[in-house]
Amino acid sequence: MGSDTNTDHTFLREAIALARAGAAAGAGGPFGAVVVHEGLIVGRGQNRVTSTNDPTAHAEVVALREACAALGRFHLTGATLYTSCEPCPMCLAAAYWAHIERIVFACTHDDAAAIGFDDAFLYRELAAPPTARRLPLVPLLREEGVAVFREWSGNPRRIPY
Repeated sequence: MGSDTNTDHTFLREAIALARAGAAAGAGGPFGAVVVHEGLIVGRGQNRVTSTNDPTAHAEVVALREACAALGRFHLTGATLYTSCEPCPMCLAAAYWAHIERIVFACTHDDAAAIGFDDAFLYRELAAPPTARRLPLVPLLREEGVAVFREWSGNPRRIPY
């Protein structure tokens, strides 16, 4: 999917409007996102972390979920994610998993940090080896877990993703 500046501006302004409306309504932080496929908005999202008590309810994740439900699939190949702010590591990973073609954003992660949404610690944590992270990762029962993986690999009903 190529870039069309006028179209990008239009859809990005929709994401910014969602951010403004969601924040004004007290739904969550000032973040909004839309997913566009074949020129149509197929998913909209506002940050709903505080209103739903869901730490994963970032605007981008909400928009991705809505887009997948609307299209009836878990891959959003050919779609663009427009977001009012550069995605955090969780939202960026979700966009990769969804096979989003490109992301267009307004504010940077530095702009978000300046108003109290600083995810720099996440970038540091992800760059550190698991044994050096603040959140302990404890490997246990690997053999039992791998057995489930083997079962899934041989399941004729599995859907690769």
